[in-house]
Amino acid sequence: MKFARFKVNEDVYKGVISETVVKEINGDLFGDWEYTGKEFSIKDVKLLAPLEPNQVIGIGANFVSKTEDLPSDLPKIPVFFFKPATSVIGPEDEIIIPAGIQQVKFESELAVVIGKEAKNVPESDVLDYIFGYTVGNDVTAPQFFHQDGHWTIGKSFDTFTPLGPVIETVLDPFNVRVEARLNGVEKQNSPTELMIVPLRKMISYLSKVMTLKPGDVILTGSPLGAEFVGEGSVIECEIKEIGTLRNTFITAKETVKV
Repeated sequence: MKFARFKVNEDVYKGVISETVVKEINGDLFGDWEYTGKEFSIKDVKLLAPLEPNQVIGIGANFVSKTEDLPSDLPKIPVFFFKPATSVIGPEDEIIIPAGIQQVKFESELAVVIGKEAKNVPESDVLDYIFGYTVGNDVTAPQFFHQDGHWTIGKSFDTFTPLGPVIETVLDPFNVRVEARLNGVEKQNSPTELMIVPLRKMISYLSKVMTLKPGDVILTGSPLGAEFVGEGSVIECEIKEIGTLRNTFITAKETVKV
């Protein structure tokens, strides 16, 4: 099923997309919900980020270019980082390049949506705790990285985590390709089998460190090919089985002093 959040005029709804129609639902997305009987044409709605996450967790440098480059030994402590929920935007929303710099990086990713509380989950059971999957763009301003390796500021600006267009619940995450097109030109296109830390191991590891909750989003890493982009650039992050997440980059407006 394809779950969506969307806006009609100023009202926000949750729903399930079925071909060209969005059917409104009411209730807990991760628990009990029901159809309300209200339907909208997909062309009459504005899609939002498909959920408002509790937290967003990313993993760094998690793809190689070919299977022969996959390491025989995985890192004992993978590089994870947090992104604030306030950085989340939806399809067609503008990504704001912070004042003082002219470029940021896009990073197309498969995003996992946790569906039930997960603590100390063995790798074999990880998929039982996943509600679904969406497309993420881990926008990054490495100019703000700390010289000692702290990534928080460079990952945390408002608008730096586009998600969407939907949460797909029927997906084989081990058999999809993560793609990105910049102004119509392909820049990223890799299968998830090229992840250094595989999805099961990644989420199992996190669950042993922290309790994952329904609505948490895990960004699983970005293929090689990410580039710096500037104002006016249009980025399309795509996983064909989920959809295309399209956003445009703009520069921050200068504050007017009175």
